[in-house]
Amino acid sequence: MTASLTPAALAFNDNGTPFSPLYDDVYHSAAGAFAQSEAVFLRGNALPARWQRRRNFTILETGFGLGVNFLATWKAWRDDAARCERLHFVSVEKHPFVAADLRRALGPLVADASIAPLAQQLADAWPMLVPGTHRLEFEGGRVTLTLVFGDATETVPTLWLRADAFYLDGFAPAKNPDLWSLAIFKALARVAGEGATFATWSSAGDVKRALEQSGFEYRKVEGFGTKRAMLVGRFAPRWRVRRYEPPLPAAVTERHAIVIGAGLAGCAMVERLAARGWHITLLERHHAAAQDASGNPAGVFHPMISRDDSSASRITRAGFLYALKRWAELERAGLNLSRGTGGLLHLAANDEEALAMNDALATFAWPANYVRPVTREDAQRMAGVAVAQPGWFYEQGGWIQPASVCAAQCEAAGGLLERRFGVQAARIERSGDGRWTVFDEANHVVARAPIVILANAHDAARVAGLRHAPTRSIRGQLTLVHSAHHSCRAAHPLAALRVPVIGEGYAIPLANGITLTGATYELDDPEASMREAGHVENVERVSQMLPDTRAALDATFTGRVGFRCVTSDRLPMLGQLADESAAARDAVRLRGAWPLDLPRAEGLYGAFAYGSRGLVWAALGAELIASQIEGEPWPLERDLAENLDPGRFLLRALRQQTLA
Repeated sequence: MTASLTPAALAFNDNGTPFSPLYDDVYHSAAGAFAQSEAVFLRGNALPARWQRRRNFTILETGFGLGVNFLATWKAWRDDAARCERLHFVSVEKHPFVAADLRRALGPLVADASIAPLAQQLADAWPMLVPGTHRLEFEGGRVTLTLVFGDATETVPTLWLRADAFYLDGFAPAKNPDLWSLAIFKALARVAGEGATFATWSSAGDVKRALEQSGFEYRKVEGFGTKRAMLVGRFAPRWRVRRYEPPLPAAVTERHAIVIGAGLAGCAMVERLAARGWHITLLERHHAAAQDASGNPAGVFHPMISRDDSSASRITRAGFLYALKRWAELERAGLNLSRGTGGLLHLAANDEEALAMNDALATFAWPANYVRPVTREDAQRMAGVAVAQPGWFYEQGGWIQPASVCAAQCEAAGGLLERRFGVQAARIERSGDGRWTVFDEANHVVARAPIVILANAHDAARVAGLRHAPTRSIRGQLTLVHSAHHSCRAAHPLAALRVPVIGEGYAIPLANGITLTGATYELDDPEASMREAGHVENVERVSQMLPDTRAALDATFTGRVGFRCVTSDRLPMLGQLADESAAARDAVRLRGAWPLDLPRAEGLYGAFAYGSRGLVWAALGAELIASQIEGEPWPLERDLAENLDPGRFLLRALRQQTLA
C-alpha cells in the first residue's frame, strides 16, 4: 500500500451542490441522493428486515464517496425499533475528501432534518487523511464505521470480517474497471457470510460475469432515477472454494471475561469489552491498577515514521490515531485524563537522518497535522530551549499519564467491572463446560469465565503455558530532574522547556519545575533499585539533544524503575492464542501453514509485550481482541494483525521444523 492519498478535488455548482467526476457519476441531484441509497442499497439488501433482532450486522461497501449510503443506513437503523444491537459499516475509499470539503458537500445534500445531525457527526469525526484503517464510533459504539483509505485492489483483500450485505458502489465499471475486477469480487466472496446479499446500480455484463464466477447469484430488477436496471442477489456458491471461513463470534453462553493484569493493556481490554456489554473480572497482583511500567509519571505518544512506511509504522499509525479517538471519548464522558496537548518535537540524531526523514516526509506527503518537518530554528522556538538538530513535529502527539488512562477506562466500565487486587494468577485450566478457571499460587480457584485475556506482561506466557512466546525483560530507569530548588529557576535551561522533546532520549516538562527524562534500556537486568549511573546516562542523552541542559547534572534527581516486556521482533502479542499442543500433534501438516491455519486455544487471548509503546498500541490491541471475540470486522488490515498474532513464533517453528 502506498503511503500517499489523493483527496478528491471538489468544485461547487451555483446552488452549492458539489460537482466532480467522482461525485457526479453516482448522484445526479442532491434531492435524489438519499432516495437512491434507500431504493438501491437498503431495499436491494432487504434492509432493515434482515438485521432485525440480531446481535451484529455487517455491511461492506466498495466506495464511500460522501457517505450518503452510510448516512441513509444509519438513519434506517435509528428508525427501526427492532434494529440489530450493533451495526458495522465497512467502506473502502481511494480518494477521500478532506474534512472541510466533506462538510461543505454534505450541507445541501441533507434536506431531511433527521439526517442533518448524523451528517454533522460524520463530518466532526472525519479522520486524518492517511492510508490505512480508521475506526469511527457513533451511538455509543453501537454504530461503527470502519473506513479504509487506499486503493480497493490493495485494501479489499486485506479486510477480515463476515459480511451480511454488500453495497457495490463507486465509479461506473467503464470509468474504473479495477474496482469491478474479478479479483475484487473474489475478495468479497472470501468474506461473505452465509446468505449474504448484495445490491448495485450497475448491470454491466462484466459485473454479471464477475459475480457469477465468484459464487454470487443475481437477478435484474427495475432501476431508480436515471438507472434503468439494477442487480440484486446473494452469495450462493455451488461449491466450497474458500480456504478460510470468515470470522464468527466466540461460542460462549455468557458474556463474562477474566482479564489478568491491570496495566495499560488490561484496562484497555476492560473498557472495550464493557462497551460491548461484557462483565469483566479484573485480576491484578498489586494493590491497585497501573503499578508496574504503567505507573510511570508520564509517557510520550506519537506515530512511528519510517522511510518505507514499514508494517511497524503502519501498525503504530493505526494505534496512535485510534488511541486519540478513544481518549477523546473518555474525556467527552467526563472522565479525567492527565495529558499535554501542545504536540511533540522529534529531533534528528544527525544531519544525515534529518535529510533522509525530510525526503521521506516529502515522498509520502503526510498531512501537516500528522507530522511536518521543522528546521533547527523552528524547533528551538517550539521547544523554548536550544536544540542540536532539526527534526519533525507531531501536532497531535504529546505526553500522558498512563495511570490516568487506566483509571478512566476502568471507571467507564461502571458496574460491569469487578476489580480484584492482590491476586497472583499462577495457572489456568479449561474445563469441559467451556469455561476457564484461574488458580492462584496456593492452587485456589480465583475466578471462572469462558474468556480469559492475558494482559500481565512478563507473566503471560508462563501462566498460559506457552513455549513459543520469546519475551524478554527490559529494565528502564526514569529520571525526574527537579529544577525548582534553584534560587533563580528562570535561568535553569530545563525550566524553559515548553513541549516534550524526543530523540536520543526524551525530556517531558511536567508541573512544579520537574522534567521527566529517560529511559535506560537494560536487557534482562532484574535490579529494581535506582542507580546514580542511570540518572547521569539519562541527562547526558538529553543534553545531546538540548545542549544547554548539561547544567541539569547539578540538579536534584529522583526516579523510578520499570520493566518493559518485549518480544524478539519488538511487536506486541495481540489476539487469540494458538493451541501449541494441538499444533505439535499436527506438525507435519502445518509446516506450510498460515496464521489462520493454526489450531487455537478456545476462549484464550493475549495482550502483552507492548515494550515502550503501550500508550499507542493498547487501545487498538483491545479493540482487535474484542472484535475477534465478537466476530466483528477487524480494526486493522489482516496482514498487519498477523504480524501481531501471538501464534507467529509457533508458526516459524513449524515452518523451520524446529517445534520442540
